[in-house]
Amino acid sequence: MSLIKLTIKGISYSQTQSGAYALVLSEIEGTRTLPIIIGAFEAQSIAIALEKEIRPPRPLTHDLFKTFSDRFLIKVKEVIIHKLVDGVFFSSLICERDGVEESIDARTSDAIAIAIRFLAPIYTYENILDKAGVYLKLEEELSLQEPEELDGFSIDLEEITSQKESGFSSITLKELHNKLNAAVADENYELAAKIRDEISKRP
Repeated sequence: MSLIKLTIKGISYSQTQSGAYALVLSEIEGTRTLPIIIGAFEAQSIAIALEKEIRPPRPLTHDLFKTFSDRFLIKVKEVIIHKLVDGVFFSSLICERDGVEESIDARTSDAIAIAIRFLAPIYTYENILDKAGVYLKLEEELSLQEPEELDGFSIDLEEITSQKESGFSSITLKELHNKLNAAVADENYELAAKIRDEISKRP
């Protein structure tokens, strides 16, 4: 069975499960998408990996996995979403060390968070897309897109937060940068994302 390459379309709050998020993958050569329900921590980890301006002061679990693998010369070559059972996706990390390949079972949300850090491609099989894939309507596609594009990925960190809008309009740009650094140091990524968005609006 041939593999179909996927890319990350976006992350949005799940309308069906409270406290969960929908990670939307789309096929590179086609219009089908694969929505996968993931937890808040995994959504945050994926969003942070896609962001270029926010770096946590201490490594997250997936960052630790990347550092560990690099230290012992283990490379994650690709991620394959290979099975769907009762609405649950099963994935494998295809790893290589000293020319030897190994397949490691992983939760799909963890596998994708790791794949982003290794710049590894994500694949699935035709039968999985046939079973769980959907065609995005135009309005749904637009709702997942944001003005700021991150290396081809569209991601909205504000959808991963539930905080109310903070009044940043009266704060100077220098103070905003100081607050951004402080928020990242405190590992308050939700606040950091809002401050970053306010900085991006400034001339």
